Amino acid sequence: MTTKENKVLNAMASKRQLADICIRNAKVVDVFNEEVFESDVLISGKYIAGFAEKGTGKALEIVDVEGKYMIPGLIDSHVHIESSHCSPSEFSNLLIPNGVTTVVADPHEICNVTGLAGLDYMLEASKRLPLNAYFMIPSCVPATSFEHSGATILAEDITTRIDNDRVLGLGEMMDYPGVIAGTDMVHDKLAVARNHNKIVDGHSPNIYNEDLDAYAASGIKTDHECATPQELKDRIRRGMYVMVRQGTVCEDEVTLLKGVNDSNYHRCLFCTDDRQASSLLTEGSINNNVRLAVKEGLDPIKALCMATINSANCYNLKNIGGIAPGYIASFSITDNLKDFVMDQVFVEGQLAAKNGKMLNPTTPMELPDAIKGRCNVKNFSKDRLAIKLKGNRVRTIDIIPGGVVTSAGEATVKTKNGEFVYDPSQDIVKIAVVERHKATGNVAVALIRGYGIKSGAIATSVAHDSHNIIVCGTNDEDMATAVEELIRIGGGMTVVKDKEVLGSFAQPIAGLMSNKKATEVTESTERLSELAHNELKVSRTIDPFMTLCFMSLPVIPVYKLTDMGLFDVRKFDFVPVELS
Repeated sequence: MTTKENKVLNAMASKRQLADICIRNAKVVDVFNEEVFESDVLISGKYIAGFAEKGTGKALEIVDVEGKYMIPGLIDSHVHIESSHCSPSEFSNLLIPNGVTTVVADPHEICNVTGLAGLDYMLEASKRLPLNAYFMIPSCVPATSFEHSGATILAEDITTRIDNDRVLGLGEMMDYPGVIAGTDMVHDKLAVARNHNKIVDGHSPNIYNEDLDAYAASGIKTDHECATPQELKDRIRRGMYVMVRQGTVCEDEVTLLKGVNDSNYHRCLFCTDDRQASSLLTEGSINNNVRLAVKEGLDPIKALCMATINSANCYNLKNIGGIAPGYIASFSITDNLKDFVMDQVFVEGQLAAKNGKMLNPTTPMELPDAIKGRCNVKNFSKDRLAIKLKGNRVRTIDIIPGGVVTSAGEATVKTKNGEFVYDPSQDIVKIAVVERHKATGNVAVALIRGYGIKSGAIATSVAHDSHNIIVCGTNDEDMATAVEELIRIGGGMTVVKDKEVLGSFAQPIAGLMSNKKATEVTESTERLSELAHNELKVSRTIDPFMTLCFMSLPVIPVYKLTDMGLFDVRKFDFVPVELS
């Protein structure tokens, strides 16, 4: 704020000068006293100037909200924009009408494909958007040393971006074994954040006792991977903030709310983590978290604190998260504290959305060559998909519907000439990961159970976190056709049956995102999902692509598949498909 702006703000706050805007007859949600009070609210430029007695406020423009609630702009404390499959500009168009005016984004996905060029793109593409976007520098690119990504980000690379005003710290530290064991490379990264007074986000599923002590003691301040109320309390006890997540696949909120109480809610934040455009369009974003919390019995004001001021406090974000003099005038008007459907959304003192629609939708920036989607695949053929076995006892990745955690399964399967053969009577099929960044030629194949597919194949280049090509199918011919289709279109999603491509959706931004409108993205992804369900008979208890794309994430238990092989997260090491 310049001296001139500050003087004008002061003059309008003291009513020596007419305010720019007066929000008249509002029920103001006060997240500081945790109460609602009736007032007029005066706005100076992009700041809240002050209050006036209900119905008496004066300004150049009067906006009478007729007794509706005025709530602070909501904050998503941890989100991967890439998971929406939309460009940053379209992501902004999705969030603002839902009252979300600030996000803390982790560009981990695009940086795994393109390195720091991905962070630079996200910073530039979001610079002039209504959405207030902050970023964390990805801490684990690649997520582990047990896979091949498109880039490697080391401590010295982090130092080149850590002082950016819109970079808040170090992204989710998924290498929790490295943190706990005191690995030099990991602790060098932690030291960069510490030395620059920046926060470090966590990622610590199934970590307990002294291991959790070591993780927290290393400077990690948040976690979004809690699965139980006790895990939530364990982390808060260690001085961490807990992000209560409600994504498209990972829906932890209802369970975790059982651990939220009057004593600890101030250490709880809301996040979406991974949320598709279809979910954002139909259910919303953080307003959906708040809505669900209230439905589950949480006090609405406490729920709004978790969606606003708690996140601002956690990330040391000044002058956002509340409605008070000197705070940024980003807020929403809604008629009740139950549904959280926003009638009007103001961003920095300007009306940005009304009745669920952006007044001036933003458009994507021109795509730099460095982050264009590509599939640099070497030596791939149908023959690379064979699983050779000496016997018939195997390990299987067992899907658990409703999340991304898997079970460590075992099964007896059919073989022919020493190779696995699909048996329609068993819900066990092949899954493969094909390296797409550096032409290593790596192809790893394993078995998955519970996907429900009865014919054909599905493939996507959105495969957390290294984003190689992941494909699942009942036969090698269709799986190979699906991989070749993604190579042809430069990354995206595809459904194949009888060696025919039934549908594809290209994602030219690093093979992860589209520059199309959210409605088009949703139509394309939903069409492919319906093809998967109807034509290939993928189980309707799971999202075909969202579930598949997490089967290569080797930091979430139990079995996952990278381009280097079947990975047991409990051991943090590879295991053979065949059981001895």
